[in-house]
Amino acid sequence: MELRELIETIKEAGVAGAGGAGFPTYGKFSDRTKTILLNCAECEPLLRLHRQLLSVHTFEILSTLQQMAETLGAEEVIVGVKEAYTDTVEAVKAQLPSFPLISLGLLPEIYPAGDEVVLIHELTGKVVPPGSIPIEVGAAVFNVETVYNIYRALHQKAPVTKKYITITGEVKRPCTRLVPLGMSVRDVVALAGGVTARKPAYIMGGPMTGPVAGEYDVITKTSNAILVLEQDHPVVQKKKGNIQINLKRAMAACCQCEMCTDLCPRNLLGHPIEPHAFMRAATSGTTRDIKPFMGTMFCVSCGLCEMYSCMQGLSPRSLIQEYKAGLRAKGVPVPKGIEADPVKRELSYRKVPVKRLQSRLGLDMYDDPAPLDEKEVAAELVKLRLSQHIGAPAQAVVKAGDMVTAGQVIGQAKGDALSLPVHASIDGVVIDVNEQTVTIKAREAS
Repeated sequence: MELRELIETIKEAGVAGAGGAGFPTYGKFSDRTKTILLNCAECEPLLRLHRQLLSVHTFEILSTLQQMAETLGAEEVIVGVKEAYTDTVEAVKAQLPSFPLISLGLLPEIYPAGDEVVLIHELTGKVVPPGSIPIEVGAAVFNVETVYNIYRALHQKAPVTKKYITITGEVKRPCTRLVPLGMSVRDVVALAGGVTARKPAYIMGGPMTGPVAGEYDVITKTSNAILVLEQDHPVVQKKKGNIQINLKRAMAACCQCEMCTDLCPRNLLGHPIEPHAFMRAATSGTTRDIKPFMGTMFCVSCGLCEMYSCMQGLSPRSLIQEYKAGLRAKGVPVPKGIEADPVKRELSYRKVPVKRLQSRLGLDMYDDPAPLDEKEVAAELVKLRLSQHIGAPAQAVVKAGDMVTAGQVIGQAKGDALSLPVHASIDGVVIDVNEQTVTIKAREAS
């Protein structure tokens, strides 16, 4: 297959990164790629879907990686799996003899192993320069579901209309299900038997980086999990913190112990991000030295500093996010051409074990297998966002009253911009179209 054909096929299928920021996958394909890495770190506590998917659809995923490598002219493919995922490791090992370009890279059970900069260093020893992207070191990183979606686009001509979701926490039957895009949180949680919490709160994603969601928020291409907790759970309360209160608490209590910086994964790899220096500058109002503020541009928002490291319970990540958003709103670009410092020699013993993190977060009671169930899920109503990826949103090409079928384009990619189409996830009638969403009601059974 030619590179142009590969790019066009996955673009037309609407394949975006199935997690994280949702970068349009076609934008990652480059003939500069020397190493392709499969991210099966899963990363956050309680998430299950990537290791489950790789263990069930091993051949499809590895054959697609081999095909991608041959098309791009890559020299190697490394499948990054945590050593603790024994079933997945054995499934991959069984298939490796058929794929000469692919090797297995075992990862430690640490957080955030799924951060692509951390992943690249763990598997190759290379450090992505601050403010740069993996291709600068000849690498391209894809997660498991993204590659499976590429397989379906190439071999089944199937666009992205469904999403694997781990549903766990305060639910009756934790599980991982394949659901139509646009389903509501409420309807997806019902697939796990409903909630068991007295006053439930919903986190869309993992406990470290996932935002608090409402029960009528919807599943998108980047959704990985729904974690149900009590509203008064410390993880939920942390995410609902008020930014002004967070700043005042930092002014009163930050003792400059530097623990946030000592355990910062990007700092340990030599990137110029120092949470403790930012906290000192932000709480004192000192702006003579802009280095701590510009350093916020290199924060990946993994959340270790405020969810694990800070013994005072302060919120460096939240404050850094606020300042970084302010810089971007003012048009301040991410600094380029900055060289990373040498990797800290302390890195090897400052990696945070996932089990210890999970216990610190008060989540051990929810550590459930959440088995994968791929039975078809029928949705009565879906609300599909026209922007489920980084870049320009799709433009609706349907109107209220139109009948559509699953897989039909309802939002086309915007011109030559970095953009992706959106496809109907169910058969039905369009009942509402606006600049943000297209809502479809399922056809009634005859």
